[in-house]
Amino acid sequence: MNPTSTDNLSLSSEQLTLAMGCFWSPEALFGQFNGVIQTATGYAGGTTTHPTYRNLGDHSESIEITFHPQQISLEQLLHTFWTHHRPEAINGYKGRQYMSILFYRNIEQYKMMVHVQQQYEPQSLHTEILAYTDFTRAEERHQKYYLQRKPELLKQGIKHLDSQENLFHSMIGARLNAWAKGYLSEAELIQEVQKNEYNYITKRQQYEILESIQQYS
Repeated sequence: MNPTSTDNLSLSSEQLTLAMGCFWSPEALFGQFNGVIQTATGYAGGTTTHPTYRNLGDHSESIEITFHPQQISLEQLLHTFWTHHRPEAINGYKGRQYMSILFYRNIEQYKMMVHVQQQYEPQSLHTEILAYTDFTRAEERHQKYYLQRKPELLKQGIKHLDSQENLFHSMIGARLNAWAKGYLSEAELIQEVQKNEYNYITKRQQYEILESIQQYS
């Protein structure tokens, strides 16, 4: 079973890496959107090798979003980025740990970042736009943080996807985490699961996940 491959069927994907303070809430924020197929927390922007939460060095807490640009555009994600944090309020709060940064992977991403940034001036000028170099996934305890705070629902997800790693790499894992934080309503989440877009979940598993959502709301 490999949810990362089935979530990508027939559509090309793109990645966006960004930092906007503590990474727990942003991962849940972007995980709510149709078109976002994976989210992960991690560390980026620095030169320290093998960063960890206890040894960040000059890296910043960041998230990496994998998305289908045919379903949600980079521009839409960037508007969400700038409307959900105040760069001047977080920059330097914990050194480089909490920063407002966008990492571009190519010239097209860079141009779009600058284009959207101009629409949120002057506060957006506090956001750094840097070339992407590397992203180190954070420890498992920092992945899908809000879902992990609902242990029974987490247990159901792991049961149906065979492992916690599979769940954390999956689209349904991103949605469950968004719901656990409050970015998706119970009705919205149930509607999404009922679409049965997840090829790796059987009808029986779908029913049990829906039952768990209603039970642990």
